[in-house]
Amino acid sequence: MLPYATIEDAAAALGRNLTFAETLWYNYSVNKSDYFLYCHNILFLFLVFSVAPLPFVVIESLRSDSFDKYKIQPKVRLSFSEMVRCYKDVMRMFFLVVGPLQLVSFPSVQMVGIRTGLPLPSGWEILAQLVVYFMVEDYTNYWVHRFLHCKWGYEKIHRVHHEYTAPIGFAAPYAHWAEILILGIPSFLGPAMAPGHMITFWLWIALRQIEAIDTHSGYDFPWGFTKYIPFYGGADYHDYHHYVGEQSHSNFASVFTYCDFLYGTDKGYRYQKKLLRKMQEELRGSGEQNGGSYQNLKSE
Repeated sequence: MLPYATIEDAAAALGRNLTFAETLWYNYSVNKSDYFLYCHNILFLFLVFSVAPLPFVVIESLRSDSFDKYKIQPKVRLSFSEMVRCYKDVMRMFFLVVGPLQLVSFPSVQMVGIRTGLPLPSGWEILAQLVVYFMVEDYTNYWVHRFLHCKWGYEKIHRVHHEYTAPIGFAAPYAHWAEILILGIPSFLGPAMAPGHMITFWLWIALRQIEAIDTHSGYDFPWGFTKYIPFYGGADYHDYHHYVGEQSHSNFASVFTYCDFLYGTDKGYRYQKKLLRKMQEELRGSGEQNGGSYQNLKSE
């Protein structure tokens, strides 16, 4: 809750007039407790889990040639009822685990110093902190994920998430309750190391889940802006990890690819890509020799 009775008091404390964004924030948050503001995360996560995967559900249901050419595992199809069942399972874990976890974890947010007051952070400050959060989460998540692929971790916990060998957007948060709790640690380490404003924290939680839904979408579209992010893995990269499943010792990273490269856990993926490129070149050459094209061979 802001310690100012009026906007004029806030401006006097800051020594300047409030910006437009700060005025909006003041009007919204002045009479709301910090705990209430923190609990907005529950609403944001519910909306992200429910809405962000919907475009991929529509694309999967349409089965249009325009989109099917971008499907990573085109032979695997889920019916609409199967996707709805996945969503119901995710919502069950949301109300039983994710929501209650958010409700009781506020003291940790207070302890690390995530603030709700004025002034608001600049856009550059928010961007810098989000980059730190993604980097910290990616590195720590990599090692937690590798642990979950040991025999005990996989059989007792992680196999639930791998039930979808060809993942869909709704399957991004589909996991064992223990995995949800464990992976909450890497997600919170960044904000704990570089605490910022509650708005930055909201953005971090929402963007991380949207990114996870994208990498579990099952589609690798060439026009996504993430193609221009250095070392970004994406859907094709993570889809391989699900395709291999229990035996996977490749592509453990959640967002970027540098950890897998540094620790040699992307060799299987790179070898597969090398074989695919070689096969494509051979097919293309064969098509040209026979007066055809690779595209024609591909469509036959």
